[in-house]
Amino acid sequence: MHPSEVLFQGTHQPVSLPACDHYAGSEKLMRKSMALQQQLGPVFDITFDCEDGAAAGNEHAHAAMAADLIASDENRFARIGARVHDPASPHFDNDVATLCSRAASRLAYLVIPKAESLLQLKTAIAIVQRHAAQAGRSDLPVHVLIETHGALHEVWQIAGLPEVECLSFGIMDFVSAHYGSIPAAAMKSPGQFSHPLVNRAKLDIAAACHAHGIVASHNVCTEIRDLSVVADDATQAAGQLAYTRMWSIHPDQIEPILSAFAPKLQEIDEAAAILTAAKACNWGPIQYEGKLHDRASYRYFWTVLQRAKHSGQSLPQEVMALT
Repeated sequence: MHPSEVLFQGTHQPVSLPACDHYAGSEKLMRKSMALQQQLGPVFDITFDCEDGAAAGNEHAHAAMAADLIASDENRFARIGARVHDPASPHFDNDVATLCSRAASRLAYLVIPKAESLLQLKTAIAIVQRHAAQAGRSDLPVHVLIETHGALHEVWQIAGLPEVECLSFGIMDFVSAHYGSIPAAAMKSPGQFSHPLVNRAKLDIAAACHAHGIVASHNVCTEIRDLSVVADDATQAAGQLAYTRMWSIHPDQIEPILSAFAPKLQEIDEAAAILTAAKACNWGPIQYEGKLHDRASYRYFWTVLQRAKHSGQSLPQEVMALT
């Protein structure tokens, strides 16, 4: 049996995704992102933005262009998704229909923004699944942006929806929804990590995601010149708030995000040694460097290797078989 079958019996096997979700809005930036992904490999996802990326009056053409790029041979790894308009928008159904009819088999996921409630989101997901099914796709994952009071209030139920594999925090809209009672400084660092309401939202999202075995994706860093700020944001998101993924809005942000979320070499070596010994004992308890390990810790170290694999870090062949 594969380790995942042994270690997650009766529990949620967590969704595992690349640690960086890179957004691109224009055709030029979409093509540049695809070229970079071809160069680096599938160590980061790309999200084509059909919401903020589309000029007014050009929504259908923009969605069609994005869909055709996703369906093309340039999408080498099938790790490109798309953000559609929000469910209340008159463009939502057209975005979904266009993307699914032209590129359903190659879509990595669809991102639904600004959901106001669990009920509204369920209705939106039903529309996504209907269009996907018409295009021959029965398993199209959905990512949800949590950026409204209603979505945050029902975040645990949203995280439990079977189609949802990732929740992202939309910090800009969330702060704006407080109409000035949260200062603008809380939209960026260091304020975003110290304001109680913003921190509470981030923690609620992360806790809901981990309870249901899906991915928690941290909000964007608006700093695109000082990459140390990007690296620090990613480090805090991973180390303090339990996020396993983060947005990028500029190609230069991708590397520091990947580096911050990637396991350190010492962690990888320890995980590899423990899981190799565990497999040799048919996943029974072992002693490693004077400490007892069993399936509880094996699950932890298995996820370390999964994160290393997704970040493009080299793993020995015998360890690759464990992931």
